[in-house]
Amino acid sequence: MCDVQFLRGYTILLADPVVASINDLDRQQRAEYLHDMTVIGDALLEVTAAQRINYGILGNRDPYLHAHIIPRYQTEPEEFIKGLPWAYPKRLVEAVPFDYERDKELMQQIAAAIQKHL
Repeated sequence: MCDVQFLRGYTILLADPVVASINDLDRQQRAEYLHDMTVIGDALLEVTAAQRINYGILGNRDPYLHAHIIPRYQTEPEEFIKGLPWAYPKRLVEAVPFDYERDKELMQQIAAAIQKHL
């Protein structure tokens, strides 16, 4: 899960092996990575009240392959619901850091749902 949870279930998928870009993976590794990314999205849809999932592979600030998998909710504030999740003000993003005790049940639910979707 991401180090901030302003959108419940916000997850980061890292690549193994660690590479700078998806373009550094061979065809099979790319397919596996993108499949894993969407399986996590399916799991998030199953265990949260998300209406959709946003996916982002950027790599501008952190120069290694990682995908942002972000549940989006109908209950989000109107001014943010149709925009990119990065449009949220820093004060709102940082207001809900990852907390293992609070988030462990959700992590367990996501893990179980991932297993069903594999």
